[in-house]
Amino acid sequence: MYVKICGLREPGHVAAAVEAGADAVGFVLTRSSRRVTPERARELAAAVPPHVLTVAVFAGESPEQMREDALASGVRAVQLHGDHPHEDFTALRDLGLTLVRAGAAGVDLRCGAFDEDLLIVDAPRPGSGEPWDWAAVRGRPSGRWMLAGGLDPANVAGAIAAARPWGVDVSSGVESAPGVKDAGRIGEFVAAARGAATG
Repeated sequence: MYVKICGLREPGHVAAAVEAGADAVGFVLTRSSRRVTPERARELAAAVPPHVLTVAVFAGESPEQMREDALASGVRAVQLHGDHPHEDFTALRDLGLTLVRAGAAGVDLRCGAFDEDLLIVDAPRPGSGEPWDWAAVRGRPSGRWMLAGGLDPANVAGAIAAARPWGVDVSSGVESAPGVKDAGRIGEFVAAARGAATG
C-alpha cells in the first residue's frame, strides 16, 4: 500500500513521515493554510531520502508558474489538483518529474489519461477533509491510483477495504489542528494503512 502524507510544513513532521515509512510527502505551493514557499519546500525536501517521493502540490496555477516553483523547490514530483487540462501536464512533461493528477471522483479515472504517472481520487468536495462514499469508486479507477478525502488513522482500513486503491493520500486526517500535523497520528496512519493492505 503506497502512502502519501501531504501538507507538511515542519522538519519534524517530514522526519516523522519518513520514519513511519511513507512513500511520498507533499508540500503545498498553492493557496492554502498549509502553503509553504518554494524556498521552504526546498529546505524540507532536502532532508528527504531518495526513496521517498517529494511532491509539490498546485491548484490552478499556470504551467509557467508551476514549472518555476517546482524547479525552485527541488522536488521530484508535481501534483496538479483540480481542473487542469491535459495541456498543463504536457507542458510539464519535459521537466522529467513524476506527474500526479488529483481530482474529484467524477473525473476521468484512468491513471495516465492525462499522461500523468499517478492519480489521486479525492472527495466530491476536494480538500474538504470530509469522509465520503469510498466504495462508490471501487473497480472504476485503473492503474496506480490513490484514495483521498476524509481519511484518518481510524477509518483508513475501512476505506481501503471499500475502495481497494493502490495507495492512500492524507493531509487533515493526521493533524491536531487545522494545518498543524501530528507526528503520532502520521505514524498511526501509515501503520493502519499498511496493516489493512496485508490483513
